Amino acid sequence: DIARRMRALRDEHRAGGPRAKVLLAGGPAIIHAGGRDALTWLIEEGFIQVLFCGNALAAHDMEADLYGTSLGYAINAGRAVPHGHAHHLRTINRIRAIGSIRAAVETGVIKSGIMAACVKTGVEVVMAGTIRDDGPLPGVMTDSMRAQAAMRAAVPGVGLALLVASTLHAVATGNLLPASVPTVCVDINASVPTKLADRGSFQAVGLVMDAASFLGELSRHLGRRV
Repeated sequence: DIARRMRALRDEHRAGGPRAKVLLAGGPAIIHAGGRDALTWLIEEGFIQVLFCGNALAAHDMEADLYGTSLGYAINAGRAVPHGHAHHLRTINRIRAIGSIRAAVETGVIKSGIMAACVKTGVEVVMAGTIRDDGPLPGVMTDSMRAQAAMRAAVPGVGLALLVASTLHAVATGNLLPASVPTVCVDINASVPTKLADRGSFQAVGLVMDAASFLGELSRHLGRRV
């Protein structure tokens, strides 16, 4: 059902429809769990038009491109690597030295992944920070009211919202969405979709499952060959 709706919205988006955007609000567990490639494919194929995230998803996505790790764990091997604990900090500092994520992509420093796909396809990205952030990356809004305003401004035109592996961004996005927008909340923790519903997002369908499994299955149903 989700795949069918996303296909319809993609076609409507290409035709310039008024409620044609798909919004994905995601957390860093997408990277840790192995969903990076699937989400990158969805963005590159035009299924996602808006991305809400924090500092961590962007940092670990680019860490994966630069070092092949996520929070110091080798993505393909599933084990810690020597000095890997510093990789996300080195990634953040490198992007800060360049000046922006866009500049890092356009100069070829960041070649692949979610953030590179967003820059190349023109996806609207809103990065809302928290007090615990490292860095943060350039472009991360550390003023919560400013970040909320930016998220609110990106909501018009959204016809489907996917809230994947982020309690904070799921609840925040749900609070901003009209009840008329179909919403799917995916998290390995059952309390996240429950909390979202308790806060008034009654339209949200909750799926208790791994983020990478959801994104992998969704991309497969939309035509990705692995």
